[in-house]
Amino acid sequence: MKKILLLSIIFFLSESFDLHSQRRSNVKNQKSSDNISLSAFKFRNVGPAFLSGRIADISIDPNNSSVWYVAVGSGGVWKTKNSGTTWTPIFDNQPSYSIGCITIDPNNTNTIWVGTGENVGGRHVGYGDGIYRSMDGGKTWKNFGLKETEHISKIIVHPDNSNIILVAAQGPLWRKGEQRGLYYSDNGGKNWKKVLGNSEWTGVTDIVVNHSNPQIMYAATWDRHRTVAAYMGGGPGTAIFKSIDGGKNWEKLSTGLPKSNMGKIGLAISPQKPNVVYAAIELDRTTGGLYRSDDAGNSWTKMSDEVSGGTGPHYYQELYASPHSFDRIYLMNVRVRVSEDGGKTFRTMKERQKHSDNHEIVFKHDD
Repeated sequence: MKKILLLSIIFFLSESFDLHSQRRSNVKNQKSSDNISLSAFKFRNVGPAFLSGRIADISIDPNNSSVWYVAVGSGGVWKTKNSGTTWTPIFDNQPSYSIGCITIDPNNTNTIWVGTGENVGGRHVGYGDGIYRSMDGGKTWKNFGLKETEHISKIIVHPDNSNIILVAAQGPLWRKGEQRGLYYSDNGGKNWKKVLGNSEWTGVTDIVVNHSNPQIMYAATWDRHRTVAAYMGGGPGTAIFKSIDGGKNWEKLSTGLPKSNMGKIGLAISPQKPNVVYAAIELDRTTGGLYRSDDAGNSWTKMSDEVSGGTGPHYYQELYASPHSFDRIYLMNVRVRVSEDGGKTFRTMKERQKHSDNHEIVFKHDD
């Protein structure tokens, strides 16, 4: 009986060892098989038309409305020559994958400026390494400094002089200081001078130009800061400013605007009546309103309580005035909000077969 029991134990252990060895062999073979099968694949990015990703900015060539440049918050820069049917990545060889804005030089449409680092205040944002320029339609790029800005909101090229460039830099999100504010260059980006934003927390989130008189500009500053446990989405440095000398000097506007600390601000100028200026202003995170000036920013009137929602105005607040209809404005939000009466009332734009979270609207020049 003892011999039978001993033989049974030996047989069981032998079978267990064989099974364990077989499993290890199978796992090893499986890993080897996986390596062989995956090595045959070369991964590539197939473009914003097929993959998810936040679109931060869009620029359409004013001389050829089929040519678009798209800045992706976490996916580089893309170009289409056929109005979006096919796309080509044109920024993959640069150090930064996170993009905040893109601008075409109106005087030479082969010159493209890119600001790196996402342009919103979410905790997920990627940071960049300054501003880039291409002079051949996106084939090659050169870094033009401002590497410590980390998040660039907007780039303006003067419509009459390509050497004059203004860069709205939000600055680092998770720490104070560094390069933040409005930067001005009069030599094509070779040198930069800070002309707005003197606080260690104050960056610039928007800048708009009066195209009937490009010496007149408006800019919105923004106090914002994140820590692991908290978010500061506004402060005493947040304000609206005006320049009448092409961006060299700035004056703070205050008449009719909120006296308390403001959060993120979006700006727009009416193309039909450039003395009419609109401002989407955040107050106390999810409150605020739409403000309008009829006298080029000298005084302001609150039109409604409309403010971007969702995760908070820090993630939206981009504001656009229609080139087709006076007093029609578009406020970016989870769903686009549209006003036909200068901000008094808003409706939700009908959106089908597209993702929510809207950050940009651009109008074709020939439509």
